Amino acid sequence: MSNVSSEPTVSEEPPSDGRPRTHGRSNDLTPGDQGSTEAEPAERPSAEGGAEPGADAARDDGSDREPASAGASPDGVEPDGEAAGDEDPGDTEPAGKAPGDEPAAARPGEDEPGTGKQADDRADGDKQEAVGADSGKQDAVGADGDKQADAPAASEEPADPFNAFAPEPEFVPSRFGRVTRRSRSGLARFFAHEWTLAALGSVLLAAAMTWPALQHPATTIPQDIWDPTLQAWQMSWAGHILTTDPLQLWQANAFYPNQYTYAFSDTLLGYAPAGMIGSGPEAAIVRYNIIFVLIFAFAFFGAYALARQLGAGRTGAAVAGAAFAYAPWRLGQAGHLHVLSIGGIALALAMLARGHGFSLRRGYEPEKRRWGWVLAGWLVAAWQISLGFGIGLPFAYALLIAVLASAVTWGYKHLRNRGAGRRPFGWKLLFANLGGGLVFVAVSAMMAYPYRQVLNQHQEAERSADIIGLFSPPLKGLFISPPESWLWGDAYANARSTLGWAPEMALLPGFFLYGLAFAGLFVSTWRLQHRILLGVGVVGTAMLAMGTNGPGDGDFGYMALYRVLPGFEGIRTSGRLMVWVTLFLALLAAGAVSAFAERAVELFADRTQSDVGNQAGVWRIVTLIPLVLVLAEGIHQRGPNPTVPAAPVAMSTVQGPVMVLPSSELFDMNVMLWSTDGFPKMVNGGSGFTPSNQEILRLNMEQFPDEATVTQLREMKIRTVVVLRDEAAGTPYARAVDAPIDGLGITRTEQGDVITYKIDG
Repeated sequence: MSNVSSEPTVSEEPPSDGRPRTHGRSNDLTPGDQGSTEAEPAERPSAEGGAEPGADAARDDGSDREPASAGASPDGVEPDGEAAGDEDPGDTEPAGKAPGDEPAAARPGEDEPGTGKQADDRADGDKQEAVGADSGKQDAVGADGDKQADAPAASEEPADPFNAFAPEPEFVPSRFGRVTRRSRSGLARFFAHEWTLAALGSVLLAAAMTWPALQHPATTIPQDIWDPTLQAWQMSWAGHILTTDPLQLWQANAFYPNQYTYAFSDTLLGYAPAGMIGSGPEAAIVRYNIIFVLIFAFAFFGAYALARQLGAGRTGAAVAGAAFAYAPWRLGQAGHLHVLSIGGIALALAMLARGHGFSLRRGYEPEKRRWGWVLAGWLVAAWQISLGFGIGLPFAYALLIAVLASAVTWGYKHLRNRGAGRRPFGWKLLFANLGGGLVFVAVSAMMAYPYRQVLNQHQEAERSADIIGLFSPPLKGLFISPPESWLWGDAYANARSTLGWAPEMALLPGFFLYGLAFAGLFVSTWRLQHRILLGVGVVGTAMLAMGTNGPGDGDFGYMALYRVLPGFEGIRTSGRLMVWVTLFLALLAAGAVSAFAERAVELFADRTQSDVGNQAGVWRIVTLIPLVLVLAEGIHQRGPNPTVPAAPVAMSTVQGPVMVLPSSELFDMNVMLWSTDGFPKMVNGGSGFTPSNQEILRLNMEQFPDEATVTQLREMKIRTVVVLRDEAAGTPYARAVDAPIDGLGITRTEQGDVITYKIDG
């Protein structure tokens, strides 16, 4: 309180509310306040805590509510928009807006969070203040009908008496000053925007959670040196061939002389733009480590965007992002980049929901339809499919089910109303769905063709029911942590020993996540029917993930899909459907945490202006506890990442076709990485299956060099054999180090650890 006081001027007639009307300055002002006569806007708590000034602050109640613009119509439809059921107002969407930025339209007869009796009390108080203000205006009218000045008396005297002789000259900034000021303001808004903060926070969190992936990115690689080196080769091959000979994309340099060898495993084709940067094994390793970190960030951001679009608050959405990106079962898949790459699933769903004006919290809102978001959602979905069918195929069928369910629902309502119902969307949205859907189908077909050719040419690529059973997790596997988990890994060592194949069966999504999701069935931001559907989704996808261990030995679950739906015959690991179990659990948890956050503010935030911000801020911090617990379950065991074997010098100059010895499924993955320096054709290659002709040649080459193997190599037009002395020692290929070659028509040269055989015409 200031020690400067002034007596207020009291109106001669009391206002209608019986309280004395004061004019002039309040005695609460300090000397520094005397230059302003406007009252500070009242603050009120947001739904998750924290004071937001006046009506300009958006409420954080999970609805991304923004103040209505001056030109908004009373019913909430934008001035340039269209009525529901007419042509879609997609062209009015400002560029760059992300899901969750639209103002929410309240549903008739339904209280939004933070409303109800408290909101009614606040509204009554606002009405009383308005009445008082009107009375003050009437008192200010004199007997002659002229208005009296309402300005405070203190403002009639300038603070500095010397300034009374002339007004202070108005400052007019230069054009450069105006431009820089606008630029600074625009940058400040951009970096302070929720989606910018979410994106940057996702990347920083991913770098910390995946450390030490970026500590030595040119020499080490996460998890192990087998599958990650294969996937580093995949990204390098896609970038190389698309810039040199795109028509040969599917005819990769490995697995010679087989065809469509790029489709022998999930391709990661969507990362091809990254593969165009740099060349050689070292660039491939750096690229892999960067993508490895970014896919965790993308998964977090995608789930955050989806939860926000569906109506969750910021804290609840952060919990959903953390659960989706850092579930403990994903730690056991750290060597499978195609399994970790799931961010496009959540982001595509968020974009499609936003474009159609749909959320779980507010239902269908036609005035929020945006055709641009719909098209973007389909494009992201197509990109997700390009990463591979192991994760992408169930996603494609999920989208198909969503489209069919929406069409049936609208058709039923249309028939029930005898055609009187409104159209679900306008022409722009219809064409966006058709165009985007066609792109998605085209990409899916482009990806499916080579995989179908592989299945036709290699029967060993088709997964039998026995193979699926070998990798199917039991129910207890959904409660057992992989060894990579810092929090639970050691505690479940004995439980893992009871699993047939622990790397694909230890599928714990998180005990804290289980608890939050269970709470979300009873206390949630979502409506009851949506909670029930999410719960059914958890149970249903969990049964599918169990494969042959599901109900009826899987006949009522995964095996039914295996027998009926095209594509499932090429997938051997049903447990990877845990992606969907985790997503449904994450959304249930987001609803629970959002409800907790809203309730915490309602219970503990004082409504007085003096301390509302402090109390709301404290309880907002308290609601971060679930986020911390979920993230704690996603911390991996710390330790150095394995060092990738350096490529032999001879690999940079070798001419194909070539075979490198020793040869095995795992070791050949390292050889594939080494081949990124020139991509020579080679027999070597490792993937999810072993072609029969490759397996036969490997067995025969245990006798190399002899007349039979040399003849076979000539017939296959293989003119070079590279033997790595140290790696071949102690293997069936040790004979190739120093066996006699007289009379075989081949030459042998040695360069350090590398022995090179040249086979004459």
